[in-house]
Amino acid sequence: MKQKMHVSNIFKQLSHRAQSAVVSSSSSRMAEFIPSRSSWEWKTQLYMEQEGKEWPSEGRHVLAQYDDQGVVVYQAYCPEIAKYATDNQRFGGSKFSFTRMSWIKTNFLWMMYRCGWATKPNQERILAIRITHEGFNTILSQALTGHDEKERGMKDKSDVRLQWDPDHLPNGESHKRRAIQLGMRNKMLERYSNEWILDVKDITSFVTEQHKIVQSGNLDNLLVASERPYPVKDINIAKQLGLGTAETIT
Repeated sequence: MKQKMHVSNIFKQLSHRAQSAVVSSSSSRMAEFIPSRSSWEWKTQLYMEQEGKEWPSEGRHVLAQYDDQGVVVYQAYCPEIAKYATDNQRFGGSKFSFTRMSWIKTNFLWMMYRCGWATKPNQERILAIRITHEGFNTILSQALTGHDEKERGMKDKSDVRLQWDPDHLPNGESHKRRAIQLGMRNKMLERYSNEWILDVKDITSFVTEQHKIVQSGNLDNLLVASERPYPVKDINIAKQLGLGTAETIT
């Protein structure tokens, strides 16, 4: 009897070890698919290689840098908010508000126009933030213009505000092409920060160096983010956004 119990215990131990090995192996395989913040490379390209060649010359387009894992958006903040975001890879801290509208831009040059190449007050630090495709498309699906909000009886109530503005040249002059910006607040802003962010990278030093090139007027050497039109595959979302058309909406 004792021998049988001993053999039974051995089989139980072996079974438990085998199950633990399977779980450990499975966890290792899952970890391989988790994007690594440290290995993410934000890509740049010469401005003159893209403007007038790879970028549309007019109309509304979601120009963005993206890969299989996510989409890059840009935000400019004061040093305190930016430091919290890079340290924690999400937003928060005493100076950040989830109830106030927070705007993201997919277009690097539109961000540079808005922040004055990191020279405007409270916009001295520029962040490149990579978020999941699921998150980005969720934001797009909920985006409404001010006009749409009024028509739906939701004035100042939606959690995502859509705005199309003139894109800009490196020197600040307006472009015929329209650039998208998306304002988020409340639950949508919380989900953006806590669920969808893959990486937060401070690119301020790069922005400062490229601003010097812009000031010199030598645009042949200017590097900007490598971008291309983002494919919005859902026809209803594309229609809601008004993609491809040339007129301005606010």
